[in-house]
Amino acid sequence: MTHTEFFHDISSTQVIAFHDACLARADFIYVPRQFSEGVWAWIETNHFNNASLWAEEDLARRTTVSGDEIAKNKRAIDGFNQARNDATERVDEEILVRLVDVAHQADARLNSETAGSMIDRMSIMSLKIKAMRAQTQRTDVDAVHIASCEQKLATLIEQRNDLGGCLDALLTDAQAGRAYYKIYRQFKMYNDKTLNPELVKETK
Repeated sequence: MTHTEFFHDISSTQVIAFHDACLARADFIYVPRQFSEGVWAWIETNHFNNASLWAEEDLARRTTVSGDEIAKNKRAIDGFNQARNDATERVDEEILVRLVDVAHQADARLNSETAGSMIDRMSIMSLKIKAMRAQTQRTDVDAVHIASCEQKLATLIEQRNDLGGCLDALLTDAQAGRAYYKIYRQFKMYNDKTLNPELVKETK
């Protein structure tokens, strides 16, 4: 695959369609994933972890189960969140390796957000859109609720499309040397036994 084909393949249109297609499958978080390598494997892994995280967040809000059950949900949330961030960084690595030979222009801008983080946000937006669309289809609520949710759904779709436009612009400018970004790594201190002060206490 050429660089041109690669960047066309991860355009916002393709990413949005993929996210939505995954969520249209009721078994998405339960079956083996479609890709085994390359940037799409990490886009899919990121989306899988976001979807799994979303499901655990819902479960963690239950009020009729034991504290032990909620604790299990919270630990699962930590795990999925770490995996989600790891996959986001791998998406960026797959992209940046194809930009390594691009010469930055003297006035090239440093983008504060990475392409991977934009794709991660688009994944989360797809989950919000699915959930809000479900609200517009309920038959046990009044018209006011439906109208309110329809308005929110339109805003969410607009927000995702705007974000997708920003992703396309960043990738276009990065290929032309007009923009670049860095991977700073996400240091999740609460998951690290050497950095979380409460976990440090437990090891002493």
